[in-house]
Amino acid sequence: MQKGYWVSCYREIYDPNKLSTYAELAKVVVESQGGRFLVRGPSIYASGSGLLERTVIVEWPTLDAAQRAYDSDAYQAALDALSDGVDRDFRIVEGV
Repeated sequence: MQKGYWVSCYREIYDPNKLSTYAELAKVVVESQGGRFLVRGPSIYASGSGLLERTVIVEWPTLDAAQRAYDSDAYQAALDALSDGVDRDFRIVEGV
């Protein structure tokens, strides 16, 4: 089975407090459900149409594990805490 990844790029942060609360809650989900942070911070370099924005990449043992963690009550509570605090692009992708 291929690994799964959460890829999240933050276009704009409107409320740093909401982001901080979300990050604490999401970290618990990631660590308790077998995820591993690969990238967690601002972009260092961007090319083409890329933007220098906060980027987070989490690796999961499988694509199914990534989806289960996203769908979990604990992660949904983290998203509720984040609410309108950021504008971000989030996706779940399968590794090669």
